[in-house]
Amino acid sequence: MLAADSMLQTSKLGLGIPRRRRIDGTTGPDSVKLGFRTRSAAQEQRSESGEMDSRWWLSCFRVCVVKGKKAEVESIRRGEDLWDAALAAQQGSFPEHLVVMVNGLVGSADDWRFAAEQFVKKLPDKVFVHRSECNSSRLTFDGVDLMGERLAEEVISVVKQRRGVHKISFVAHSLGGLIARYAIGRLYEPITTMESSVGTDDHEDRGTGINGRIAGLEPMNFITFASPHLGSRGHRQLPFLCGLPFLERRASETAHLIVGRTGKHLFLTDNDDGKPPLLLQMVDDCDDIKFRSALHSFKRRVAYANANFDHMVGWRTSSIRHQRELPKHHLLVHDEKYPHVVYVDKGYRINNHNEVSTVAEAPKDELEEEMIRGLKQVSWERVDVSFQKSRQRYIAHNTIQARILKIVKSYWLNSDGADVIFHMIDNFLI
Repeated sequence: MLAADSMLQTSKLGLGIPRRRRIDGTTGPDSVKLGFRTRSAAQEQRSESGEMDSRWWLSCFRVCVVKGKKAEVESIRRGEDLWDAALAAQQGSFPEHLVVMVNGLVGSADDWRFAAEQFVKKLPDKVFVHRSECNSSRLTFDGVDLMGERLAEEVISVVKQRRGVHKISFVAHSLGGLIARYAIGRLYEPITTMESSVGTDDHEDRGTGINGRIAGLEPMNFITFASPHLGSRGHRQLPFLCGLPFLERRASETAHLIVGRTGKHLFLTDNDDGKPPLLLQMVDDCDDIKFRSALHSFKRRVAYANANFDHMVGWRTSSIRHQRELPKHHLLVHDEKYPHVVYVDKGYRINNHNEVSTVAEAPKDELEEEMIRGLKQVSWERVDVSFQKSRQRYIAHNTIQARILKIVKSYWLNSDGADVIFHMIDNFLI
């Protein structure tokens, strides 16, 4: 049985009440025994001022009953943690690998529900999954920097409560990839050469080593799904505009009116305090935030990208490539195990121009060129996905993360993107 802790906000009592859900999505009082108490006025005041009384939060959720055994479960203030409760109770500890899942624009933690459950089913003794909730719905309009700060604070809070954690990975969808890149820059902690020599393993041939920590943990996988790493301002980077120059110019001018500061960041029109656009800053190390070093500290960086039918994020921006580097159609493969995964580049070689797309190169954008150069200073695995033959191809942007779609109140449509999630998990570095 899988267990999930989520904080349901109760305004009258000021409580965060953990809820237990089984893997099939059902809930019931027979699967969990809760013990909680209200906060004092002083505790409430500390919470409102941003300080967290961890002893009170831990006492909110006393004991859960799992298959006749008692296991202590720590509650969390934001988001939801998912793990194999029976195995944790048997071993007396949580898995050591934290997987942080981050939603995209106007999304929520629930977008990653299917993927989180599959992670724990396939790797029950290895990982526990935290689905971030700090940037949901309209909060995703606040700008990449503010959302990144919130995510960093949330991760620190989770790590402090899960004392047995040693490793960390991020899995992010769409805008969540940019949020996660900002957050890891804030969470990055360099370590000495002597420390980095300890624990070095056979993964060094990927061009990375243990040269830093993220929130005090060993960085393992940094994975994005359909994330606009190069922003949305370039030619055909926002596909539903059909590549029409006047529409692309208009979108760049008005995006902030629709999605706030996030729109300025995506279209690189921000100019805070005379600084370069934020996404351009995020391809290198800055004085106070080490964006590139943080990315380099991960043993793997993987970009999953939709090769077609993604109307929100273009193929180039999500795979961090030039147009000429996109695989040609005859190189796309069919894998029966992962039918929607059509091309995998492990990042071991430089693309041969004879083996890439002959589609006309997009007009050169100097900002885009600089971002590509910066992001390519670290190696990336690229996984191209196509839902061309799927009934859900027109919502490929959501299908790629295997989001379960609610059609009507009582009917849920399973996503065709499940094989993409299985591909990620099967290649996940533990």
